[in-house]
Amino acid sequence: MARILIVDDEAGIREFLAGALSDDDHEITTASDGMEALQQLHEHTFDLVITDLKMPGALDGTDVLRKAKADQPDAEVIMLTAHGSVDNAVEAMKLGAFDYLQKPLSSPSELRFIVGRALERRRLVRLRDVAERQTSLPPLTYGDPVMTGVMRSIEKVAPTNATVLLIGESGTGKEVAAQTIHQRSRRSAQPFVALNCAAISENLMESEIFGHEKGAFTGATAARRGRLELADGGTLFLDEIGELKQELQAKLLRVLQERRFERVGGTRTIEVDVRWIAATNRDLDAMVRAGQFREDLYHRLAVFPLQLPPLRERRSDIAPLAEALLARISAELGRSPLRLDAEAVRRISAGHWSGNVRELANTLERAAIMAEGELIRGADLMLTPDHADGGGGSSMMDIERDAIRRALSDVGGNRRLAAERLGIGVRTLYEKLKKYGME
Repeated sequence: MARILIVDDEAGIREFLAGALSDDDHEITTASDGMEALQQLHEHTFDLVITDLKMPGALDGTDVLRKAKADQPDAEVIMLTAHGSVDNAVEAMKLGAFDYLQKPLSSPSELRFIVGRALERRRLVRLRDVAERQTSLPPLTYGDPVMTGVMRSIEKVAPTNATVLLIGESGTGKEVAAQTIHQRSRRSAQPFVALNCAAISENLMESEIFGHEKGAFTGATAARRGRLELADGGTLFLDEIGELKQELQAKLLRVLQERRFERVGGTRTIEVDVRWIAATNRDLDAMVRAGQFREDLYHRLAVFPLQLPPLRERRSDIAPLAEALLARISAELGRSPLRLDAEAVRRISAGHWSGNVRELANTLERAAIMAEGELIRGADLMLTPDHADGGGGSSMMDIERDAIRRALSDVGGNRRLAAERLGIGVRTLYEKLKKYGME
């Protein structure tokens, strides 16, 4: 469904266009002249404008086109023209119109075809804008049993429109979880838009979320859509929501309740349909009690809370995740594919990783830069004692013994599969089992 503005001074044509497009469940607004059209563009947002080229009064279709492109640059415009004004319609296309239709229209199907093409282009442009902001991310899990409950919850909540609050330490994959929910939802063909509330300065955050109008502040040389508009029809992911200042918390609450907002410096009310996913590494419940986070917003966001376990509790995920991260890092560094030797896999699998995936990726990137040849060895990782002892004083022997025990448990005691999971040879596994009295 799209929001469409139809502008024509002939009531019969307006009714014909509105009737034909209403059958496709589009939301239709009409205007009888250029002045009324400009008023509608000032007060509302539209996905598509269909305007007659020649109209009585001071403003014609070209003026409507210029206003639409200035105030709502993502809206597509289709011109209606009489047979003798085709040249003018072509000139209008040079100003940004998508296409033109000659009156009288041959059939409703011709109209629907052009409208469908225009709306598809708008959708693809929005997806391109969103894709430019996104980065490639690894899968959420490689099958660690600890993640079974998480994946089951995602499968349950994804098809709904319920607001999800992802809770977990920094680097546990909250954005990956949000993308997974989006991909398995009914909105998967629409944009997934992410915003890290901790990564943008306080004075720019409002504009980043809601967008701004031209002249709203120094440097606002043109109107700009915010993340809310980019996410319309899709999913908006607000990472580190606990960093949001209370003034913006109130404005966000209003959008959650009413599904409408105004850009910074604007008066036009913009309606949006988004699925909300928020994430935090902070204790929002404690922040509410301390008066640092709005209780009403917290309850709006925490409709479906989901806890993501840290990487150190997902040992079976660590080695395959490291391999996937290393493949991406190798490509980014312009190197041939790098591999981890058995000692590197052992050290990584036994590590503490208080920074989770983010810390693991940083360690691998540093090792990839330092490594000679195509093999990363254990020594290349340059792990600190905190990595090695699990952050709690356990010896490397204890960590290795526990890693072997978990691997054997995960594969039902099959030593060949356990060795593969640990990244070591079967003979090496037998030697370690003998060493630790685990035969």
